[in-house]
Amino acid sequence: MPGSASKKAAASKAADRAYAEIRSLILAGDASPGTPLREEALADIVGVSRTPIRDALRRLEAEHYAFRTPGGRLVVAEWDVDDVAEMFALRAMLEGHAAARAAQRITAAQLDSLRQCNAAIEAAIAQPTPDIARFLGENRRFHDLVLNASASARLVAMLASLVEQPIVRRTATRYDRADLARSAHEHGQLIQAFAAHDEEWARAIMTAHIRRALHAFQDASPSK
Repeated sequence: MPGSASKKAAASKAADRAYAEIRSLILAGDASPGTPLREEALADIVGVSRTPIRDALRRLEAEHYAFRTPGGRLVVAEWDVDDVAEMFALRAMLEGHAAARAAQRITAAQLDSLRQCNAAIEAAIAQPTPDIARFLGENRRFHDLVLNASASARLVAMLASLVEQPIVRRTATRYDRADLARSAHEHGQLIQAFAAHDEEWARAIMTAHIRRALHAFQDASPSK
């Protein structure tokens, strides 16, 4: 029945939109760990009914963006030390592999995009007070460009399930100028490896880049 099919398509689209918008709130840090995820409030924010919100929240819970408290409330997930260490370990493996694939597949246009992106990162760092928001945005774009150059839908799907951005944000806000510059320098080394089409060099640089970020997060943790 055409009418039934169109209704199902519209419901699926609304659920996808709700998922994307709520996930963006979490990744941007606008919904911090422990924040209750209430269907009615989220329906008002997203502009859809509660049914697609409910579908989106089930998906977010399955992907560990949210969890239920002993009392049954759904809240934004908090990540303990072990969670964070595992997240970085998985990122190091997956992004290291992405970098190795990208080294063999990257185009001249994609290399130019990486250079422009890293130039924007350097410009953000060079401000009298480093522009952390711009650094974060361009840093995310740099890693997305590498992932796109890897040409692997599986890697895209697997990395999307790792909730890294709030952790990156928390780390970057505690970086000093030297830490930020070191990150940009490592990006520059990655670009050199890509230009040389050296997959093992690219893998080693990306893996070390992610591992260093883990130790920066641990050093920046209030518990340390």
